[in-house]
Amino acid sequence: MSGEAHNGPDQHLPKLRLDELLDELQTRIDAARGTQDRVHSLLEAVLSVGRELGLPQVLRRIVEAAVVLVDAEYGALGVIGDDSSLVQFLTVGLDDEQRGRIGDLPSGHGILGELIRHPQPLRLPELSEHPASHGFPAEHPPMHSFLGVPIRVRDQVFGNLYLTEKRGAVEFDAEDEAVLSTLAVAAGVAIENARLYEEARLRERWLRASAEVTSTLLSGAPGARVLELIVEQARDIVSADVGMIAECVARTDELRPLLAVGTEAERRSGLRLSAQDGFVGAALTTSEPVVSSDIRHDARTSADAAEWAGLGPIVAVPLGAGGKARGVLLLGRTTGKTPFSATDTGPLLGFAGQAALALELAERRQDAEEIALLQDRDRIARDLHDLAIQRLFAAGMTLQSTQRFVDHPQAVERLSRTVDDLDDTIKIIRSTIFGLRRQGEGTADDGGLRARVAETVSASTASLGFAPALRIEGLVETNVPAEVADHALAVLSEALSNVTRHSEASSVDVHLRCSGGELTLAVADNGCGIPGGVARSGLANMADRARTLGGELRLGERPEGGGTLLLWCVPTRSGKA
Repeated sequence: MSGEAHNGPDQHLPKLRLDELLDELQTRIDAARGTQDRVHSLLEAVLSVGRELGLPQVLRRIVEAAVVLVDAEYGALGVIGDDSSLVQFLTVGLDDEQRGRIGDLPSGHGILGELIRHPQPLRLPELSEHPASHGFPAEHPPMHSFLGVPIRVRDQVFGNLYLTEKRGAVEFDAEDEAVLSTLAVAAGVAIENARLYEEARLRERWLRASAEVTSTLLSGAPGARVLELIVEQARDIVSADVGMIAECVARTDELRPLLAVGTEAERRSGLRLSAQDGFVGAALTTSEPVVSSDIRHDARTSADAAEWAGLGPIVAVPLGAGGKARGVLLLGRTTGKTPFSATDTGPLLGFAGQAALALELAERRQDAEEIALLQDRDRIARDLHDLAIQRLFAAGMTLQSTQRFVDHPQAVERLSRTVDDLDDTIKIIRSTIFGLRRQGEGTADDGGLRARVAETVSASTASLGFAPALRIEGLVETNVPAEVADHALAVLSEALSNVTRHSEASSVDVHLRCSGGELTLAVADNGCGIPGGVARSGLANMADRARTLGGELRLGERPEGGGTLLLWCVPTRSGKA
């Protein structure tokens, strides 16, 4: 009995202890294998993240790797902007439809802002119990467990990784935090590499663009073409939706858009900017790019200004330097897009300098063309005076001396008329020379009486069916007051209109002459004359205009016979007018 009792329960103790040891050993082996697998997964994630070169791809790969490593249902990576708010928010676990129902992406408040304010790992079993929690939007999926770690690039916080809803557990553990923190370190290195790569590519694009603009400038292309190239290149490089160049209007506070491209370009090209606008004013007076993350909420400008409609991030740089900007280059992105970074805006100042150079070259080219035109006018006037007039004068003298040797009365009369015609021709040429020289001196322009009369006569060609002959004599540009010139133009228009409607003429001669303090306008046609029974309100108006100026209107037949001659004569001296 005693032997059986001794061999009973005690004999199973070694076996129980062995089973426990085997179970514990298996647990440790499983844990070691799990740790080994996790380390292997972490290494794979680090390699995967570092494999990308483009920054958007790197950020997306980071958040995807984080979700897999800690077995989370949802993950996000928030990029922090200069104003300590989230300027970019990439998510994993939410489809496009869910994101659309949630609405606007977070800006960095609540729990997300807690990591921005205190960049340390944060692990919570229940999100709603944290004092900084503000809850979720109505369509947001429920989230409880939370793990967040900061991502640092060169000791500066670039953004944060946010993971929620641990699969198969109530909360994330310390090992999850350690793994995610390790991934964040690798992510910082990968982001820095991607940044350097993007900066190198960006510099290369700016250099290519600058070379193309320089080549276009040197080729003598029109200024408008160069400006368009500058705006298009800058807009493409910084991924802007709108590009515009506006030039300061002399002696005003306005800027006139020279060119607008992109979204609603046609509407924006018709809008004038004001230097009184704080944002535009800052761009005109600084030597650095002026940036706004959201122009509609910028304190420097009006939220309802038409020029900013539909735009969010804006960058402006002056055209010129040293506080003497002649305009601005504006680039904008539509509302809700990522603000411009220092990498985007850094090269813009030098690039805008090329736009200022294009404007300067266009002005110099225009000045050179005007100088060449004036020099050509002066040469023509000189040649007319020194060659044509002298030869005509000599021909007239020869004809006058020839008259003494001619006995036939009709031949003498013809020679006399020819000499008179030569004198008239000399007078016309002298008047033309004077006009050319006055234009060369800058005292006459396309708005002078000579040009306005020529334009009125030319405009009547379509209604008459033929081109009237025009002759202008005297100093009509300088000796005819503006009031008299306006009346003369009105009379000429009415006279040509009467010829068109009533005369059935096939030729019209217009002669404007300023001489001896009097302006005479003669309009002669070879038509049927002034028919009876026709309302003479137009003629009455012309007569009234003449009387107002102290002159008169005379009507009669042409000296050659047939047709009508209208003579409108008024004084040009101020004492008579």
